Amino acid sequence: MATAEPITPPMPKPAPITSAQPGGGLCMGIELAWGRLRRACLRRFSPAYVRQMQEKRQGDCPGCPHDIIDPRDLKFYRNVCGFSFRDEDDAFRWRGRLGLARMGLAEVLCFGSLYTLLALPLLALLAAGHIWALVFLVPITLGWAEVLYFFRDPERILPTDPDALLSPADGTITDIGEVTEADYPGGRALRIGMFLSVFNVHVNRTPRSGKITNLRYFPGEFLDARHPEVGVRNEQMWIDMEEAGTGRPLRVKQIAGKIARRIVCWLKVGEEVRAGERLGMIKFGSRTEVFLPVDAAVDVLVKVGDKVRGGSTILLRYKKLT
Repeated sequence: MATAEPITPPMPKPAPITSAQPGGGLCMGIELAWGRLRRACLRRFSPAYVRQMQEKRQGDCPGCPHDIIDPRDLKFYRNVCGFSFRDEDDAFRWRGRLGLARMGLAEVLCFGSLYTLLALPLLALLAAGHIWALVFLVPITLGWAEVLYFFRDPERILPTDPDALLSPADGTITDIGEVTEADYPGGRALRIGMFLSVFNVHVNRTPRSGKITNLRYFPGEFLDARHPEVGVRNEQMWIDMEEAGTGRPLRVKQIAGKIARRIVCWLKVGEEVRAGERLGMIKFGSRTEVFLPVDAAVDVLVKVGDKVRGGSTILLRYKKLT
């Protein structure tokens, strides 16, 4: 097993996490603006619905800065808001069954609207006999198809092996080895890194069952995800957890790439998660890493260059100690 060089320079200080997509973004801004308009219309024209949903709202959020009427308003704030709704009171759960990542629906609609504006006049020209319009129509159609393909969110058959550590992402294994990780036992960790191209599924999943103990968001650059300093210079989210039963520390890092500019993580500190459960996504090409203690007895089942599938591929198995 190869040993990686120590990570330098040190990471900058983390920034406050204010939403499930702390880096913001144009499409997120459009969706939030639409939410403000929608809530204003509901209060004006459907006050009975507003009262009904407030009666169904669960939890408590003292001094809550978020305007929460129904479950749609928690899309970006689930991780930082104390309010919630029971599944049976969420009339919008069907959006999660479309086969597309729910956190990418705004991008799908925005790109779809842009595609329609560009394609309609080109289709009209093509219908009028101007074959040259295909020169422009074909690439923008392929671009639109890639957006749909990128934001797909397929169901996965999750392994039931209790000793398995699952891949947190789809992609290609780029490195396996020990690295310097200052707040890990002994200052070292076993890291398995993977690169996600724009053709991979970008929904991330939890590699083991356990409890979320810490979340840290680091704003940063957007170097190519294969750059040697991407782990300390690029925007990233660190997700720390303790494995169920053993209390063993585990870390997942979502790292933005040159094209990926938006990290999404909707988990809360203290939340119990199951292996293979969706935890967020990275929008467009990126990198995901998983860390565990170097003294953990494991059988690594993948090698550099292997293709993996999030929540489905077993990266390693913990050895049973006798």
